Amino acid sequence: MSKIEQIITEIEEYIDNCKFQPLSTSKIIVNKDDIDELLAELRLRTPEEIKKYQKIIANKDAIINDAKERSEAMISEATAHINQLVSEHEIMQKAYAEANSVIDQAQQEAQGILDSAKAEANDLKTRAMQYTDDILSNVQSILSTGLQNFGAAQERLMTDMDDSLNVVVQSRKELAGQDQTPAYEETQEEEATVDLDD
Repeated sequence: MSKIEQIITEIEEYIDNCKFQPLSTSKIIVNKDDIDELLAELRLRTPEEIKKYQKIIANKDAIINDAKERSEAMISEATAHINQLVSEHEIMQKAYAEANSVIDQAQQEAQGILDSAKAEANDLKTRAMQYTDDILSNVQSILSTGLQNFGAAQERLMTDMDDSLNVVVQSRKELAGQDQTPAYEETQEEEATVDLDD
């Protein structure tokens, strides 16, 4: 399991263990410091994972170069074999025929190795890019969900506080038997302001 997968699993487990908000089955209470720590670790590890798969992709050239070296070695071996055969006069004609056959076979095998190496390298590159994209997509989904939940929680808090303030104001009016709005209501918006960063 990669570092990013491990951190994502920790975030999912953390979210699963969070308590639900009162009277809600979908909204949870999240500790800002804990989730910030997990997200910071995720941001730190993501470039490392991407570099890791970039290195895998870079190995494509190494695979192709290795295939070229093997094909050149096979051709050199075939050429050496030819030189040995043609050095003998009695079998010169046979040597030429055999030499051409050996060269053709060596070239075919070398091309087969090269084609296979290119296909393997391209497949490795494709899978590495897809894996990296899948991880980033998962991270994007988690962050989007977190932002939505935070926005909804903030809006619910403001609404609940506003409702509570209205109940208090109305109760005071009824208690005092007043028909006019008290002067303190003019500042109720300032009193209802909450610093959500605390």
